[in-house]
Amino acid sequence: MTVRFDTKIAIVLRDDLEPWQRLNVTAFLASGVAAAYPQLIGEAYADADGTSYLAMFGQPVLVLEGDRDLLRAAHERCLRRELPVAVFTADLFRTGNDDDNRAAVVSVRRHELDLVGLGIHGPRNAVDKIVKGARMHP
Repeated sequence: MTVRFDTKIAIVLRDDLEPWQRLNVTAFLASGVAAAYPQLIGEAYADADGTSYLAMFGQPVLVLEGDRDLLRAAHERCLRRELPVAVFTADLFRTGNDDDNRAAVVSVRRHELDLVGLGIHGPRNAVDKIVKGARMHP
């Protein structure tokens, strides 16, 4: 049975990132979506032996990619639609903690952010329009 969700979770990565950067950015942005929308987290897991495992998102997470211009456009679409968005900028690769991460973002004007990733959750159709032009991550 295929379940169709009313909402969509999308991570959009800039297509020129190194493999380790793609993984790092995806993890950070997914944590931002999870923190903002705890209702997206399903029940905890357990194996047949009764070993417990952490709960995860209860719906799929799409990982997409696009160029710098696509990320800028998607960011602006999120803001126009007043849809909360998690951002990861290139400056965050040079920091090592949450305080420095926030300081790096707050020091740059919105239109000058060097975006390398976005984390988005919202109504399915709205997210589809926001990420228009992005392609599935290989």
